[in-house]
Amino acid sequence: MPAPLDVAIDRSSPVPLYFQLAQGIENAILEGRLAPGDRLENELDLAKRLNLSRPTTRQAIQALVDKGLLMRRRGVGTQVVQNQVRRPVELTSLYDDLLTAGQEPTTELLDYQLGAPDPDIAEELGVPEDARFVTFRRLRRAGSAPLAVMTNYVPAEFAPAPDQLELHGFYECLRAKGIHIALARQRIGARGATRAEAQLLDERTNAPLLTMQRVAFDDSGRPIEMGRHVYRASRHFFDTTVLSR
Repeated sequence: MPAPLDVAIDRSSPVPLYFQLAQGIENAILEGRLAPGDRLENELDLAKRLNLSRPTTRQAIQALVDKGLLMRRRGVGTQVVQNQVRRPVELTSLYDDLLTAGQEPTTELLDYQLGAPDPDIAEELGVPEDARFVTFRRLRRAGSAPLAVMTNYVPAEFAPAPDQLELHGFYECLRAKGIHIALARQRIGARGATRAEAQLLDERTNAPLLTMQRVAFDDSGRPIEMGRHVYRASRHFFDTTVLSR
C-alpha cells in the first residue's frame, strides 16, 4: 500500500500547481524518501488529498514519466524507477561522478587489445597510423545496474593494465601515472541501441542511448585518449548551465 506523500503546495505562488507537485515528488525521489520500486498513490487519491484537480495531478505525474523518474505499469500503478545518474558537462569521468553521487561504481572489462589505431582514430588524435595503441571496452555499473558501455583508444605508453581498469576509474589510473587531463573536445548525441549493447545494458534493441565522444589532452597538449561511450538514456542525463551572451 503506497504511503501518502507529503508535498507542500503554495497556491499564492506564481509557479504552476502541476510544477510544484512534480518538484515535490522529484525531491522525494532524489532525497531517498521515495525509493526505486515504490508506488505512488493513484491520481484520484493524490488529487483529493492535496485539493488539486485530477488533470493537474496527471500533468505532474506525466512530466516525471517523461523525465524517466516514474513509470506507469498496468495493474500495478505508478512506480519510481531506478535513480538516474546526473552528469555535469565538465571534464570528469563517470567513475568519479558516481563516487561523488554516493553510488558504487563497478567495472567489467569486456575487451583489451594492443595494435595500431584505425585511420579515423589516428586522425582524430593527430597521431601516426602505425602508432601503438591499446583499445579497451568496459561495462560500467552502479551497484548491480548497468549504465554504460565505454570504448577507449589510448597510446600504449599511457594505457593502464587490465586489472587496474577493473579496480579503478580510467582517469584515476592516469592520475596515478602523473597524467593530468587538462582539455577535451566532446560531442554528445543519441541513437538506438544495437542488439549487443541492449543485452549488456539490460535494454531492448533500439532503446534510446546517449552517446559521447571525447578526445582528451594533457597539460602539454599531448593527445592522451579518445573515448566513444554509450549510456542508457533511462538512467543517465547530462546537466549544464547556460548564460546569455
